[in-house]
Amino acid sequence: MSTITQSQNPAPAPRWLNTLTDYLSPGALARSSRNLLLPIIGIALFLVFWQLTAPKVDTSLGSFPAPTDVWEQAGQLWQEHASERERADRFVEMQEARNARILASNPDAEVTIRPYPGAPTFFDQIGTSLVTVLSGFLLATVIAVPLGVLVGLNRYFAAAINPLIQIFKPVSPLAWLPLVTMVVSATYVSDDPMFEKAFLTSMITVTLCSLWPTLINTSFGVAAVDPDLVNVSRVLRLSFWTHTRKVVLPSSVPMIFTGLRVSLGIAWMVLIAAEMLAQNPGLGKFVWDEFQNGSSQSLSRIMVAVLAIGFIGFLLDRLMLLIQKKVAWNE
Repeated sequence: MSTITQSQNPAPAPRWLNTLTDYLSPGALARSSRNLLLPIIGIALFLVFWQLTAPKVDTSLGSFPAPTDVWEQAGQLWQEHASERERADRFVEMQEARNARILASNPDAEVTIRPYPGAPTFFDQIGTSLVTVLSGFLLATVIAVPLGVLVGLNRYFAAAINPLIQIFKPVSPLAWLPLVTMVVSATYVSDDPMFEKAFLTSMITVTLCSLWPTLINTSFGVAAVDPDLVNVSRVLRLSFWTHTRKVVLPSSVPMIFTGLRVSLGIAWMVLIAAEMLAQNPGLGKFVWDEFQNGSSQSLSRIMVAVLAIGFIGFLLDRLMLLIQKKVAWNE
């Protein structure tokens, strides 16, 4: 009888097959098509509106660039980057060939390879801005998360530090930048510096302006931990560090990452402004240099930079959201 019963109950379908069936169901396909089609329609309408209205806007440098002009300049910037990399490679190869000849005649000779002295390209400056913003953001995170945990756990410490948070949180990077520049110039003095002063100035400015959302959201997340979990921790007599690591942080992860996403967006905006004002290498300096250049291609190149800034900011936010989904237990 048991054999007959087992034969009448087929084995459950594999999990991957159920998932694939769900994705291929008519309702899921319709939702996926709608979610893909609507953004495409929105972007297409925006491009059509831009293409039609751009020639009607006259500036001192000519008509406002249309999407076709911006696309053309994006390709031109890529060609300039590729040509500059080829020249840099040839520059290094020439030095290596020269050093080989020197060592062939004198094996004890000291040879060096000097870095390529050419100006950074548009894509080089993108890399510089990304390194700077991520450095400032990581420094802000290292400061804001522990401080936010302390603020959320101790109401007396929160009462003491809250006025400072409210005072410094709305300060613009335009106000921080001169102070940071002078402090870095006065204190960071070295014959062989590890970092450029321009890099430190931009990074510290980014840190000062972007740490507040993470600090505030972390403190709120810590203060909102489920009281039942706190009571269990007290019953088990967990130490402060164990309570923080096992109870507080896992429960606060969603709020912490909300603050991190806001902080990263602010960091990216602050960096571009800091690079423009301080003339530090990066996308901000590229925009300012093109504005000062005043050529017929400048507006199109500035629009390329604007679109690149927006697209990179979007990718950084998606990256933080992906990390949040991997880390947060309730995502």
